[in-house]
Amino acid sequence: MTISVGERLPEATLYEYSDTEENGCSIGPNPYKVSEATRGKKIVIFGLPGAYTPTCSAKHVPSYVADYDALKAKGVDEVWCVSVNDAFVMGAWGREQGAGGKVRMMADGSAEFSSATGLTLDLTARGMGVRSNRYSMLVEDGVVKSLNVEGPGKFEVSDAGTMLKQLG
Repeated sequence: MTISVGERLPEATLYEYSDTEENGCSIGPNPYKVSEATRGKKIVIFGLPGAYTPTCSAKHVPSYVADYDALKAKGVDEVWCVSVNDAFVMGAWGREQGAGGKVRMMADGSAEFSSATGLTLDLTARGMGVRSNRYSMLVEDGVVKSLNVEGPGKFEVSDAGTMLKQLG
């Protein structure tokens, strides 16, 4: 069952790679409980099938990096990219994408979050296993306020431009 608007995000842990030791985070992967990390914040979360994949690298992440300031101006506290990859891969990909200080590259290595939200994509037949579907959502204090899920092979409604329109 896919999560719906009005529902609270599930209990899950995502991991973010930190290049520096600061704010209680050590160098390397650091765990974040979704319920705690979203508390009291307005967060745009976008999910995608995989780091370094063509559409994800050429369009999806770049749209949020480019529109970060516009999203902040609309009251968004944070932007998260969620993918079923490990924190090391997400950290390296984030550096290559210029996401630092803009988009938090959140690893869902075991698909815990993606499975709990029902936003998975089974690419086992293509040798990629269970991945995250391509989507975007606006979350306020842990509750889903809008959800845009892409159809198979599409990239039409989960980009930053669509989110900006929805934010008014």
